Amino acid sequence: MIRHGGKILSDQLVKLGVRRVFSVPGESFLPALDGLYDSGIQNVVCRQEGGAAMMAEVYGKMTGQPGVCFVTRGPGATNASAGIHIAQQDSTPMVMFVGQIDNHHTDRETFQEVDYKAFLGGLAKWVAQVNDTDRLPEYIARAFHVARSGRPGPVVLALPENMLSASADVPDLRLPQVVTQPVPRDAVQAIMHALAQALKPLVVVGGPHWSGQAQADLHAFAESQQVPVALGFRRQDYMENHHANYAGDLNVGINPKLAARVHAADTLILLGTRFGDIETQGYTLVDPADPQKTIVHVHADPDEIGRVYMPDIGIVAKAPDVLRVLADAAPAGAWPDWTAAARADYEDWTHPQESPGALKQEAVIKWLSDHLPDDAIITNGAGNYAAWLHRYFIYKRYGTQLAPTSGSMGYGFPAAISASIEHPDRTVVCLAGDGCFQMTCNELSTAVQHEAKPIVVVMNNGRYGTIRMHQEKTYPGRVSGTALSNPDFAALARAYGGHGELVTRTADFADAFARAQAAGTIAVIECQVHEEALATGATLSAVREAASR
Repeated sequence: MIRHGGKILSDQLVKLGVRRVFSVPGESFLPALDGLYDSGIQNVVCRQEGGAAMMAEVYGKMTGQPGVCFVTRGPGATNASAGIHIAQQDSTPMVMFVGQIDNHHTDRETFQEVDYKAFLGGLAKWVAQVNDTDRLPEYIARAFHVARSGRPGPVVLALPENMLSASADVPDLRLPQVVTQPVPRDAVQAIMHALAQALKPLVVVGGPHWSGQAQADLHAFAESQQVPVALGFRRQDYMENHHANYAGDLNVGINPKLAARVHAADTLILLGTRFGDIETQGYTLVDPADPQKTIVHVHADPDEIGRVYMPDIGIVAKAPDVLRVLADAAPAGAWPDWTAAARADYEDWTHPQESPGALKQEAVIKWLSDHLPDDAIITNGAGNYAAWLHRYFIYKRYGTQLAPTSGSMGYGFPAAISASIEHPDRTVVCLAGDGCFQMTCNELSTAVQHEAKPIVVVMNNGRYGTIRMHQEKTYPGRVSGTALSNPDFAALARAYGGHGELVTRTADFADAFARAQAAGTIAVIECQVHEEALATGATLSAVREAASR
């Protein structure tokens, strides 16, 4: 059957099981838009390509299938690169289609011409340009395979205008059925042998491929071996935080006692995590040149094993596959005191520390943690406001945290929109700072158009809080470039057709949240935060005073 390139593309996406794409339209891919018209694929039309790419990344994170976005050439693709960077660092399967100039005009600096291989080659797993219409199915099928294989990540395909508008008679392709090998018995034996020799073991879990079953297997393994478990940065829903073996998460606002425990551990069992600079506090807790501990590293990508830390035992496998076997392993030893102490440190860390002002962020987070359904989805971007969330929110179920390990500001709100579209029956809450929210708040109209109903809680302190904290530590009292003049966030939500609330006291938050829930639309609750509330354990004045000594 003769079809134009846009129709071939959309039919191939249907063949691959794509249900939804995210886009900002451009004339460079009009045939693709035409192909989507009667494809049955939902096209979520966004307001800026960065938001579209982030929503696609979140879809990939939630489903394990590549999130798909369409952006136009030049400015569109450069805007979208933020989402590509997130997908890379978060190990998320994603495919981005970029409208491209007519391939007969290449290398003339044609209007909006960009060499995407050069531009995105360092961010994506694979970047290619499809120059022949009859090869579209081949490229698309390969893109989806590459995005999911090994360590998942983003793939970019550039689609020249003339290629998309041309016609061809070519069949659709299906992805190959990949048969994986069982986890070798000797690999499991090696892990258990290393564990048996340990005096102070610590299991660290992170990375992609997680599931509810993986969480259950982790619980079983931790219980049978009586070992403490720490979770990688922004992977707090990989284990029930109520679990007796849970020791906390390795984040930018890490519990100092957990940091000390990582340093003191004589054996690290790394399951799926890359164990990067955040988890190791800038590689200070474990020295890559001289770790001084036994390291067992399980990762799906062989290139990640030994990339930073040379392990004593490296196992190429998906962490959930290994955990499935470890869950049934006989106990290698017992470390009840070590594990109980790790748990006690975590529980002590989560006792709220009072912050200044009439609205206390720790109280708001604790209220959300105590009152939201167990399956509520919590999203956030980057900023000091997130430290309160990471420290005080108790995650009860897998699939309830969406946050960028890349530390990308603006992520939380597009993530919440994508999550609300995918799970319209679940409560979705986005926690954002005033600066973070304004990076992508134009997607309010996307939420209204596509009937997404997340509740956005904006912590407004009138500044870029994280940078201000570092600024006060390094140049105390010399405030430069970190102050913000903000809009009325509640009024902004109402202007887009949503619900808006302003909260200035902790006591008023619960009622405001109830009204936001009842509104049945996108809702924004602006929480005014005292300027002294700089971090979970420090005030602005205290940080400045300490730096001035």
